[in-house]
Amino acid sequence: MVPEPGRGGRPAVGLPIRVRLTAAFAAAMLLTLSGAALFVYLRLRADLDDAVDARLRARSAAVAARPVGVSLAWVPLEDSEESFVQILDPAGRVLETAGTARGAALDPARARTAAGGLLWVERRVPGVDGPSRILARGLPGAGGRTDVVVVGQSLNDRNEALSGVVVSFAAGGAVAVIAASAIGYLIARAGLAPVERMRRRALEVSLADADDGLPLPAARDEVRRLGETLNAMLGRLRDSFERERRFVEDASHELRTPIAVVKTELEAALLAGDCGPRARVSLVAALDECDQLAQLAEDLLVTARAGEDGLPVRPEVLRPRPLLESVRDRFADRAARHERRIVVTGADDRPLEADPQRLRQALGNLVDNALRHGAGDVVLSHRRTGGGVELEVADDGPGFAPGFAPRAFERFARGDAPRAHGGAGLGLAIVRAVATSHGGRATIAPDGEAGRAGGAAVRIWLPDGGPTP
Repeated sequence: MVPEPGRGGRPAVGLPIRVRLTAAFAAAMLLTLSGAALFVYLRLRADLDDAVDARLRARSAAVAARPVGVSLAWVPLEDSEESFVQILDPAGRVLETAGTARGAALDPARARTAAGGLLWVERRVPGVDGPSRILARGLPGAGGRTDVVVVGQSLNDRNEALSGVVVSFAAGGAVAVIAASAIGYLIARAGLAPVERMRRRALEVSLADADDGLPLPAARDEVRRLGETLNAMLGRLRDSFERERRFVEDASHELRTPIAVVKTELEAALLAGDCGPRARVSLVAALDECDQLAQLAEDLLVTARAGEDGLPVRPEVLRPRPLLESVRDRFADRAARHERRIVVTGADDRPLEADPQRLRQALGNLVDNALRHGAGDVVLSHRRTGGGVELEVADDGPGFAPGFAPRAFERFARGDAPRAHGGAGLGLAIVRAVATSHGGRATIAPDGEAGRAGGAAVRIWLPDGGPTP
């Protein structure tokens, strides 16, 4: 999952959608099971309480209906350790008892209350296991007094049944939540599978290729509508990209002819020699600007033709030194106007396989940068290294700005040093495009490297069948 920007520009870390859906599904399942467990617990407790109350009423009625002179032993008890019967006087003293209850089950105040009507109580009674539920009621006694019949039942069985339900729901609920989470994860994964397929396809989409776009699921749901919207947007981007490419290519073609005519007229005026020193300086400056415009038009044309897969190349067998010399001859007049030299060095002239037109274009961009921004001699050199050939263009100028090297080969990248003034920032980007189209690379020589006193040096490494270092 890609991170989204948060406050202050910091990335916001979030969980994947499938994990969040699984967590939501598990939380909903837990709430449902908790609600069901609470309902069952309360309903079962009410039913068990009703059953206990019914037995206590029946036992109390049996005590009230016993024949005169018959002891409480006549009243049946389910379990003498969990149930009891007592007859109390109005003062709360025990007159008769059955079961294991020790002492009066009610205090005198509750006994007096029970003498006037029914009384339900839950409390612990000595001699009876666990808490007891008690029913007390008045009963006519000897001498016209009102005694109290007390019947009680231990709630151990009820509590054990309720505890069993709680344990069963806790254990079974945990298993159910885990199983439901696993099922929910699989469902979320299956539901998001079309999105994942679109994501993987989006990694391969190119604006320059007219393919079918993102894959769409068969179901006409929200995911399909999202894919259709993205495909429509991709189509619009491709159309815009193609219109921009055609415009840049056409504009570059149209600019080359008038620039060449203007340059020819300026050179003719300069060669005529019938102008003063100030006019000569102006003509030289105008010629330099024409060279920059011509280079810019050529760079724009290359940029327009360069796709995401690189520039098309037509390799042929060539030797490095004649290639460098041809570049030197092309810029010799321009260097002479500024009283500078272009020097070619290098001893190993074994052939390599490359596109000469593209290499001349890349080297020309480097020489153009050196003449415009550098100082001293421009040195073109070649050497064998790392299973390939390294071509270098170096000068003695101010060099590149600190920290500019990592982005030097990006389109429209320009530094802040004096070397970066002017230009559109396309020259080094085209150098890298030419190098990568040949399976090589373009680099800037690090500052302070042995054998270099300063300035800038840009290298193009091209393989000749050996491994890439």
